[in-house]
Amino acid sequence: MHVGSIFLSKYLFESFPWDASFTKTDKIYRASAWALFSTNAVAAIVFFFIIYPKKKFFQVFKGTKVSIGKAILWGGFGFLLALAGQIIAGSIESAFGVKPGSENTALLADIAKVSPIIIFSIVLFAPLLEELIFRRVLFGGLYQKTNFIIAAIISALVFAAVHGELQHILIYSAPALVFSFIYYKTKRLLAPITAHLLMNGFVTILQLYQERLLKWAELKTAFSIFIN
Repeated sequence: MHVGSIFLSKYLFESFPWDASFTKTDKIYRASAWALFSTNAVAAIVFFFIIYPKKKFFQVFKGTKVSIGKAILWGGFGFLLALAGQIIAGSIESAFGVKPGSENTALLADIAKVSPIIIFSIVLFAPLLEELIFRRVLFGGLYQKTNFIIAAIISALVFAAVHGELQHILIYSAPALVFSFIYYKTKRLLAPITAHLLMNGFVTILQLYQERLLKWAELKTAFSIFIN
């Protein structure tokens, strides 16, 4: 998907009749956003029409699946667990001198400010497609041949490595482990998809409204001082 979006992005940048007022950076960001959105949309369509109808594909665990409603609730719980895991992982990384902050996340936020269409890829398509690949295919496949712990650890490490920021391997691995856990507990892929969607949505909002949130925090602090 990402490879396809790179080639499409290059084509759009070079061939699309962009507005003359756009800077080079604007063109790169817009081309990247539309390329990623287009390739993700195609992949999602393939999933729904080719993979989703094959019910046996989703039969990984023995036992009864939880209801859809409970799976969504587990997704909300998983989001909170993943968030807590990332906070702990971030603290551990900081203790070892790793600088906080993700260049990937910051770049995506910058692109979203120029071309909001990429938000669909970040918040909707990424959770769907990544959970399909890393939880169902990788974790699920490994689980059927090994056990939960081995499958969860290996799939989490691969998930972290694919994101290309090995210095933040703990921060990426923490939510991946949580997603595998709630998938295992619910036996429904909907649970980790929901948790992943909430996580990406939360981070996206923080990135896009970071300056406003900081100003609000400063005003709140100033107001508290004034009251006291």
